[in-house]
Amino acid sequence: SDFFVAGRSVSVFWNASAISGEYLSAASFMGIAGMLMKDGYDVIWYPVCYATGYLFLLLFIAGPLRRFGAYTIPDFAEGRFDSPLFRKIAVIFVLFIGFFYTMPQMKGAGITMSSILNWPYIVGILVVGCIITLNVVMGGMKSITFVQAFQYWVKAFAITAPIFVIMSLYGGYNSYLSNAQEHATAAPKISKDTEMKFKGRDKFPGNAIAFSTLGRSAIYFPKGAMIDKIGLSRKPSPDEQALPEGHLKIGDSGKTLAESLDAANIQNAYPLKYTAKSSSIAVPPQTIVLSQPYPITINNKEMLVQGHRLKNAAKLEMKEPAIGVLIANSFVPNTSSNKTWLSPFGTLTSKFGNPLLYTYSLIIALVCGTAGLPHILVRFYTNPDGRSAKRTTLWVMVLIGIFYMFPPIWGTLGRFLMPALYANNSTDSVVIKLPTILHNKLLGQILAGITSAGAFAAFMSTFSGLLVSMSGALAHDIYGKIIRPHSTPHERLIAFKVAAVVFGAIAMVLGYKAETFDINLMVGWAFAIAAASYFPLLLLGAWWRGLTMAGAASGMLLGGLITMGAIITNMLLTWKVISYPFSPVIRTLLEQPAICTVPVALITMFIVSKFSMASVPQDVDLKMLRLHAPEQMGLSKNYIEH
Repeated sequence: SDFFVAGRSVSVFWNASAISGEYLSAASFMGIAGMLMKDGYDVIWYPVCYATGYLFLLLFIAGPLRRFGAYTIPDFAEGRFDSPLFRKIAVIFVLFIGFFYTMPQMKGAGITMSSILNWPYIVGILVVGCIITLNVVMGGMKSITFVQAFQYWVKAFAITAPIFVIMSLYGGYNSYLSNAQEHATAAPKISKDTEMKFKGRDKFPGNAIAFSTLGRSAIYFPKGAMIDKIGLSRKPSPDEQALPEGHLKIGDSGKTLAESLDAANIQNAYPLKYTAKSSSIAVPPQTIVLSQPYPITINNKEMLVQGHRLKNAAKLEMKEPAIGVLIANSFVPNTSSNKTWLSPFGTLTSKFGNPLLYTYSLIIALVCGTAGLPHILVRFYTNPDGRSAKRTTLWVMVLIGIFYMFPPIWGTLGRFLMPALYANNSTDSVVIKLPTILHNKLLGQILAGITSAGAFAAFMSTFSGLLVSMSGALAHDIYGKIIRPHSTPHERLIAFKVAAVVFGAIAMVLGYKAETFDINLMVGWAFAIAAASYFPLLLLGAWWRGLTMAGAASGMLLGGLITMGAIITNMLLTWKVISYPFSPVIRTLLEQPAICTVPVALITMFIVSKFSMASVPQDVDLKMLRLHAPEQMGLSKNYIEH
């Protein structure tokens, strides 16, 4: 009991701190700030919905779930329907959700170690992954609870204290928003020559350098570079002309790099030679690539939007990693105008041309997914009773609501104070990097150390909880209930520790493969799977007497597997493993499928249950009383008794 649910004795405030510490993952600490810096206020739905999901938990799930008194969600699945078969189905999704959730935590670890110690991405993942796995193997739920509670307060301090110092020296949040609104057509520029590390083809699409359509940009390559492909920054319209010949110029640098922003100051400048089928385009050492936007023409007619000429520019996809210097006064690649960045339906939700569909699907995934995350839900079993579980949920809403006020501030200040992070697609590191802009280098390093500690707490606490959840599912639900139902508690603890090592190793591999995706996007996928599988089960299982095992299992499998299929297809399309011209609506639903799959799961559960009413458990009324009656009536008892 201590190992799996901390003896069911954790106090309300301490458990709320632990849940908040586990819930505020790398996506919350690093991902929201980085994604908001990259895509703008489209991303504000993430923190809003992350917090709103707990309202669903408070109203519908927290109390009944605790009164049932299990160790895991598969326990609830079996006990509610008297079906060992359903346990086998339910435990699958603990692992699926867990693995999708571990990928962004491992990416956060790799980015943090790369930012503060210049370690290779894979080394950071291996070192941190091994430490966290060892921590879980040695401790279990009781030790993890106290660690995670403490880590919430570490993260709260790390996200707040440094940003107040930065704002006191560089200006407040509102001043930057006002400036962006006043200069809506402007975009970030580099104020001084800035050395960048550009990624290679193996990090696609992170290897893209999409030059600005608003003005000139120039990059100096001291050691040369290999370009894999040259395309267009802005998605071309039908019949739009190809990139004009001579648009990209290349040449030797002048006396100073800053002078080279003007093509006239590039010695021996000449057009970069390439064709639509070009590959491995070589940029010689000590040369500059200069980009100049050009007007879009269709059938020899310039495209106009509200009387202004519509422009496009080149996009480079690097073949190999390269060192480049972004020249002072250049418009920063991979960014958009202030108006696009500030507006709803910006670059995130409009990427496939269906922003409203994308937005509502994202909201459903995040709100419903919060109420279906197994590693969060299992924490309610650590409360003494259902009433304390509901009070815990209320405190969680307060704690994470306070926290989520700050990541958007980091993203906004990062856009204007450290725009170079756009150039090599490193906005996820803004919380780690931003303090280093301080003129007092010692203070900057101290503040960067504080935010790095917060990042460590973020991915360590969440990854610990995920490992406990997945390892508990294997040791308790698969090994202890299916493979060896008569195993001793000691044998199940050994199975837990073996599972933690295996799952930790798998998580490290997945984290290495997931470097190309935004942290928040990957977390959103885990939420979408939870929303289409566990959320319908818990909602209907706790509140509808007529739900049958056949209905619950059919809905879980159909909703969950369709969601997983859509997400995996989207990942393969992004990696260009598969290529198929899906319509914009289908492409949107592949990335954000919850708006379809959650209703599919709920409707399937209802219809199949209606056709299998004969299999409703005979003692369903007693079970519903156990789920909802106050503990003082004496009807509630733990499903798992020792």
